[in-house]
Order: sequence, then C-alpha cells, then structure tokens
Amino acid sequence: MPKVTVRYWAAAKAAAGVAEEPYDAVTLADALAAVRERHPGELTSVLQRCSFLVDGDPVGTRAHETVRLAEGGTVEVLPPFAGG
Repeated sequence: MPKVTVRYWAAAKAAAGVAEEPYDAVTLADALAAVRERHPGELTSVLQRCSFLVDGDPVGTRAHETVRLAEGGTVEVLPPFAGG
C-alpha cells in the first residue's frame, strides 16, 4: 500500500492541528477516509468544502475512488480561500 503525505492548508490545518501527516492509502478516497477516522471532529466538515491536489495535479470533479496514489506522493487539502 502506498505511503503518502497529506498536507493541510488554512482551515484544514487548524482543524487537524498539524500541517501534514503520513497515511497508507491506495486511492484519494482511502486517504480521506483515514483522515476522517483520525480526526472525527471539525476537520470532517471542513473536508466537505475542500479541493484536493494529488502530486500537484487538481482532482477536480473526478471521483475520489478513481484517483490512485503513488508511493511517496502528496495530497494537498485546500479549503476555499478568501481573497481579492
């Protein structure tokens, strides 16, 4: 099973209480399920509003079950950003 790093940004980082952490996961769906299990509180609701990058590529509307993760890969968890 691939070992990946999940990196949290902004509100996701605040809710997780860490900037990044390792997970074993085959797909993005597996990684996010593990994140929800480890952080069952506020982060679970924050994830519903997030977009994701896998190894720098936007996931977009692809089903998370279809996004395969590579050994040593990175999942970026990006909440909506305010800006202007």
